[in-house]
Amino acid sequence: HVQLVESGGGSVQAGGSLKLSCDYSIKSYGSFCMGWFRQSPGKQREAVTFIDSDGTRYAEAVKGRFTISRDNAKNTVYLQMNNLKDEDTAQYYCAASIGAGGSWYEYRYPFWGQGTQVTVS
Repeated sequence: HVQLVESGGGSVQAGGSLKLSCDYSIKSYGSFCMGWFRQSPGKQREAVTFIDSDGTRYAEAVKGRFTISRDNAKNTVYLQMNNLKDEDTAQYYCAASIGAGGSWYEYRYPFWGQGTQVTVS
């Protein structure tokens, strides 16, 4: 049974920073990938970044501003977001895929959190 719980969302002014957390419970002896996706009103959900055994990947829109990291001891993955822009406003979701490498495609992630709202104004 996999559970993902996001936290850390909120409202921030443009140029500000937020750090999202995703606490996960994953009983796996193999590798697993953690990703962050986001969805703005009227838009499809899009991949922001993911981390797997090969490292990290970032969408062009957030490269250089967002950083994903994972603390296996705490079973937590983080998304540090700096220099936030209005277009970063979205519901942010944490997702997990067990036994597979990272992917930009949401269908590759069977496990999802409930999301946390980030509003930049």
